[in-house]
Amino acid sequence: MLLPKQFHYFLSSSSKLHFFKSPTDANSNSLSLSRSPNPARRRLLTVRASLITNSDSFEVGRLIGSYGFMNITSYSGFQSGEDVEYSSGDLGQLRVQDVGEGSVKIRLYEGRVSQGSRKGTPLIFKVYPGKRAGGLEADMMAANELNAHAFLQSSSKDISSNLALLIGGFETKTGEQWLAFRDDGKYSAADYGKIMGERISKRIEEVSWNPYEQEQVIKRRRNFVIRMFQGIMRGLVFMHNRNRLHQSLGPSSVVLNTIVEKDAAYLIPRLRDLAFSVDVRYPFPEDSLGQLAEGLWRRATVAGAYTPMEKRAFGIADDIYGAGLLFAYLAFVPFCEAGVVDSLSLQRLLESTFRLDLEAMREYCLADDRFVEAVKFLDLNDRAGWQLLQAMLNSDFRQRPLAEAVLSHRFLTTTVI
Repeated sequence: MLLPKQFHYFLSSSSKLHFFKSPTDANSNSLSLSRSPNPARRRLLTVRASLITNSDSFEVGRLIGSYGFMNITSYSGFQSGEDVEYSSGDLGQLRVQDVGEGSVKIRLYEGRVSQGSRKGTPLIFKVYPGKRAGGLEADMMAANELNAHAFLQSSSKDISSNLALLIGGFETKTGEQWLAFRDDGKYSAADYGKIMGERISKRIEEVSWNPYEQEQVIKRRRNFVIRMFQGIMRGLVFMHNRNRLHQSLGPSSVVLNTIVEKDAAYLIPRLRDLAFSVDVRYPFPEDSLGQLAEGLWRRATVAGAYTPMEKRAFGIADDIYGAGLLFAYLAFVPFCEAGVVDSLSLQRLLESTFRLDLEAMREYCLADDRFVEAVKFLDLNDRAGWQLLQAMLNSDFRQRPLAEAVLSHRFLTTTVI
């Protein structure tokens, strides 16, 4: 039985703001998160002194976007023993049901550090709504994300270049919680997939095009995607080696410093969105048993993981499954015309139509010209891409590879573009 997963997605952005000194100057009164009387936030005392927690140290610029997450709460796939015929219509069928929009809406702003040793550092502010607007869930998400980054950045000599870097954070008088991240790029993997799909659509509309030039474009795209996924998995290896789960891996949770495929050598993907991150150190800390992890442990029990160590193994495998869906997204969306497939329809195709049978999915895609470049990409190195995808999406969580094994897989290490 397939179990629910959780995803992030971007919403629209529009309005612009002039720079103002800090949210204090915008009719709010900043407070350090660690000084909040709320017990959930008192745990933020673990934040290291190197993080900036004074709002006067920041300048805030224009609104660049809004942010949310989705919960997929149930599946309704085919029944076993059913005769199944696949058609192009299966791609959009809602065999995954109950796609609910989360209640927490997050805003993103540009900004910079205005004083101190980091003065001038460009920032992206992630703003969680106050308790009145976002409820306890927003409070917990902000606290969890801050604590996760503080833990992963606890040693200045051991910080991953494939994780977003938290610079600091503060709370306003209205209860909003502002997390300040170093600005390492405004594009996500979701943006990359969308833009590349639009370029393919535009090329197809052209009357004439150069086959040699197109071949070079595809080679660069393959190389870019492989490098991106290598960086993603390095970030996940770093987290898992420190007993931290991500738990919301998706195209929108990967930020890129460039989407110029000719600059693939300089590409640094970074994992972000650690609001649902789970601490799986043994014995589990009290925080890991809280509301944000309830769904994970419930699914672990359904899958037959009962002891703490079994649940830890399930959590790690659950992250690998999420990374597998992300790999599928990167293998298909940038290589297809805009609108042909997106993350949710691809997940439906994998889980409900083909029930994680990647060989059946390959045969289906071979018969559809819209997927020809995606199939060719996964066929590289004697179908190594399909093999990796099948391993990561294994229906038995105990059979999925660890993050280190994914990173050392031949598709990511020996594929010749």
